[in-house]
Amino acid sequence: LSWNEASLPAVFPPFKINDSEGHPSSSHQTLKGTSKWATSLENLLEDPEGVKRFREFLKKEFSEENVLFWLACEEFKKTQGKKQMQEKAKEIYMTFLSSKASSQVNVEGQSRLNETILETPHPLMFQKLQDQIFNLMKYDSYSRFLKSDIFLNHKKSEEQEENSPEAQTAAKRASRIYNT
Repeated sequence: LSWNEASLPAVFPPFKINDSEGHPSSSHQTLKGTSKWATSLENLLEDPEGVKRFREFLKKEFSEENVLFWLACEEFKKTQGKKQMQEKAKEIYMTFLSSKASSQVNVEGQSRLNETILETPHPLMFQKLQDQIFNLMKYDSYSRFLKSDIFLNHKKSEEQEENSPEAQTAAKRASRIYNT
């Protein structure tokens, strides 16, 4: 088995973004699409369309395995039952972490990993490695993604849709409805 669209969840759990007083932040809730993606890697990874575009970009950079590993770990955390957990842990290990992995990720301490960890799986067993990959993406590929043609073209097409006569007419109708 390998990680592809079929094995990934359709929607990822929302990250909690709080203001300095710990209250849910409202500033991020009005942003959509590329505007939201540009605010943080977390926002990008929350959005299935953002993940799709980011994967497209990483594929061109020959580092798609990073986001696939991160997504696989997110899915793994939700796994119920020891047998299913062992199966998924082994799949993650064989796909991303083993020295023979087809989509090997480059993480510190990898040489010390071996299959014995798969015998006693737990939801956070890959957390340290997942955090390393997240930081690698955040401080490396994410900033390049925001400057990439994939991102900029998607942003441009979003802006064109927003500025289309149909979108403006719908917005005017909505404002008339709510301003009466």
